[in-house]
Amino acid sequence: MPGLDPNVTVHKLAVFKGVKPRKQPQRCFHLELTIQINVKVDKLIQANFIRKVQNPTSLANIVPIRKKNGHLHICVDFRDLNNACPKDDFPLSIIKLPVDATAGFRALSFMDGFSGYKQIKCTSKMRT
Repeated sequence: MPGLDPNVTVHKLAVFKGVKPRKQPQRCFHLELTIQINVKVDKLIQANFIRKVQNPTSLANIVPIRKKNGHLHICVDFRDLNNACPKDDFPLSIIKLPVDATAGFRALSFMDGFSGYKQIKCTSKMRT
């Protein structure tokens, strides 16, 4: 999201102090799937959402998911990172409630929940 101040928009992860980064073992995929994954990864690199690193201290594998419409969706296996972070005391609300509350109004404005989440930069911060 160009033009937004990173001091306001950058999300910081609260990682427990003393947790060591973990590298997940490399996963292998069929050649046909590997080609499709490379296309998706190249798009993310061109969009400056991800970048190549030479000697990562931690590594989370990708998980390719085939949608019902046949498109390939790339997810990241963040289970190790989730275990290194405290649980959220204030989880997201049930989305059905605010959507139902809009009934009867002439206009509805909302953030693109499908692709908008990919536009938030993230850094990590050790938690005491």
